[in-house]
Amino acid sequence: MKKIDKLLIANRGEIALRIMRSAKEMGIKTVAVFSEADRNAMHVRFADEAYCIGPPPSSESYLRKDKIIDVAKKSGADAIHPGYGFLSENEEFADLVKKEGLIFIGPSAKSMETMGDKLAAKEAVSKFNVPLVPGTKTAITDIAEAKDIAKKIGYPILIKASAGGGGKGMRVVENEADFQNQMERAISEATSAFGDGSVFIEKYIMKPRHIEFQIFGDQHGNVVHLFDRECSIQRRHQKVVEEAPSSVLTPELRKKMGEAAVNAAKAANYYNAGTIEFILDEDMSFYFLEMNTRLQVEHPVTEMITGLDLVKLQIKIAEGEKLPFTQDDLAIHGHAIEVRVCAEDPTNNFLPDIGTLQTYRVPQGHGVRVDGGFEEGMTIPVQYDPLLAKLVVHAETRELAMDKMKRAIEDFEISGVATTLGFGHFVMGHEAFRSGNFNTRFIENHFKPEYLNTKEDPVEELLAAAFAVEVINASKAEVSTEATQSTTTSKWRKNRL
Repeated sequence: MKKIDKLLIANRGEIALRIMRSAKEMGIKTVAVFSEADRNAMHVRFADEAYCIGPPPSSESYLRKDKIIDVAKKSGADAIHPGYGFLSENEEFADLVKKEGLIFIGPSAKSMETMGDKLAAKEAVSKFNVPLVPGTKTAITDIAEAKDIAKKIGYPILIKASAGGGGKGMRVVENEADFQNQMERAISEATSAFGDGSVFIEKYIMKPRHIEFQIFGDQHGNVVHLFDRECSIQRRHQKVVEEAPSSVLTPELRKKMGEAAVNAAKAANYYNAGTIEFILDEDMSFYFLEMNTRLQVEHPVTEMITGLDLVKLQIKIAEGEKLPFTQDDLAIHGHAIEVRVCAEDPTNNFLPDIGTLQTYRVPQGHGVRVDGGFEEGMTIPVQYDPLLAKLVVHAETRELAMDKMKRAIEDFEISGVATTLGFGHFVMGHEAFRSGNFNTRFIENHFKPEYLNTKEDPVEELLAAAFAVEVINASKAEVSTEATQSTTTSKWRKNRL
């Protein structure tokens, strides 16, 4: 066992801040790295030390393994936490950190390599009887051969990049006539995104739900799961709303899927935090999708229902400690929901928006948590992910959690950029979500941009009417224009989203 005294966080924004807070509570000094675009960022000011590592493009800063290692040595850090994104699932970086005599807060490079390749991951978990979606067992690039395989599997099929995720190199093919074009596009995208054009084919589940299990393993062979998260509300194959636990899993199915998740982790000799992702079809059959070998963006909902600090747990496991609990010690407490607050415009196909945060005031109250990396007056950098914050709520029941989220969204004041808050409010009020009867095609089936432009809340209508009366009274009394202008910020849908 080796205690960590100083931790370098090889990341930025809200996740860097989130890791630093837990580290400081453990008495660990923190080191930030930043690009020139993030010179005034919150994580830079919060850390005990901070070092600039290059120009704004991530390829010249946050993805520079050599610069990050140099800062670790210069600052005297004895460990590195990669957060998520950037170098978090880069086995070469994990191996380099270890070779330099530093502690990597995450799994081994070997586990990353196994689970980072989707086909290798499938082969590994299949030996532990984890259910797999019907499809190819090896990568394929020959279009004629692939077309024959697709025909045998039966359309619709899904073409997926073997070397990565995030929707890149992924194509749904409805029929044989479209196969060649979609296959060529998938290979091209995979090559561009990951430097590897290999793809594989599997049966496309028409109405899937995306259910994932948080797992934790220590370096002594112990592995547990911290229950499930529902991540089916997505745009462009990327999550927007997450909740824990899923509303559709029975205790029996949850136990079965949890055991499969633990077995999948054991297949890779896995330790530290990881996530096993499953597809759940309409008849409640589940299939292994992939493993994320890092802390997930949505980890706060798991923290809310378990009472555990996952970052502290990561650090202790990296130091060599054993898991402080067994599977039987763990239980679900209440319900948690997370809405990703992104600088994106839901009325314009969720395209990123840029600008300065003219207004930025976070909601408060019992069971409300905001993990953010921005403040009022800051400009959103164009070079990075548009995530501004994660709005998380916890309550005794799912219904109470949904109602609390609606209130929290209404209290979240943002102006200057378009955000996904309005979409989150729409989801919380939609019958499909409230009933639990939804899947990954929620946006396609239930959402239209005009819903956010035309549907007024009764509260907003009352505020608008009150404002009109106030203006009339003010004009009669010949009061200053400043008094009337100050009331316009009360319309949350117009000014805060």
